[in-house]
Amino acid sequence: MLDYDEEAERYDASRGGEPRAQAAAEAVIALVPADARSLLDAACGTGIVTRRLAAARTGLRVVGVDLAPAMARQAAARLPGAVVRADSRRLPFAAGRFDAVSSVWLLHLAATDTDVGTIVGECARVLRPGGVYVTTVDKGASHNVGSDIDAVLAARPRSVVRDAEAAVEECARAHGLLPAGRARFTGRGQGRSPRRTIADLRRGWFMTLPPGDPLADGFAARLAALPDQDRPRPDPVFTLRAFRRPEGR
Repeated sequence: MLDYDEEAERYDASRGGEPRAQAAAEAVIALVPADARSLLDAACGTGIVTRRLAAARTGLRVVGVDLAPAMARQAAARLPGAVVRADSRRLPFAAGRFDAVSSVWLLHLAATDTDVGTIVGECARVLRPGGVYVTTVDKGASHNVGSDIDAVLAARPRSVVRDAEAAVEECARAHGLLPAGRARFTGRGQGRSPRRTIADLRRGWFMTLPPGDPLADGFAARLAALPDQDRPRPDPVFTLRAFRRPEGR
């Protein structure tokens, strides 16, 4: 697992920056009801997407939460007075507080299936009846674009997938949420090049290939043998699911 305090300074630049943030925010806001007046962005990171959510609609008040101190500080600089340092498994808000909740690139980081259920449950708890929860699913699979890099990485040990779409839907239903929409968006500027993938491998991006492990070194060597070391391959395409809390619940 990456240290997100350590990653905070380079996080945005290493993940597509403003173009990716714009694409994510546009896709999320399209799934949020037009009459929503409050939105919680759970695990808001540096706030680069959160700020765009806040600017997307007049009258929409957006609050961000993130557990990593350095991430929360960056988000607070982007949205003064609107960011709280908190764990998404224990949201510090009353039940029914928000018209919408988003969690972009969060569930895949959960350590256990129980944590996924707890996060989804908390997001459901703070939703008002009629409110909508929007989350990314199948994040890892989104990066497999059929490139030569993917062909090399296909042989690596598989990590546990916590945010599989079907499992997230089942979890949402268990917390009283019903499917309410689906969208996809391109992670602009996030296409991998071989050299960049090696750098990500060296700093622990791939959880099943720890830096310094002989297996990781073998994958680095195969990646280094690919042509066009600095040419980005196609961008990933991410999937969003929306779930609604029925009126009267």
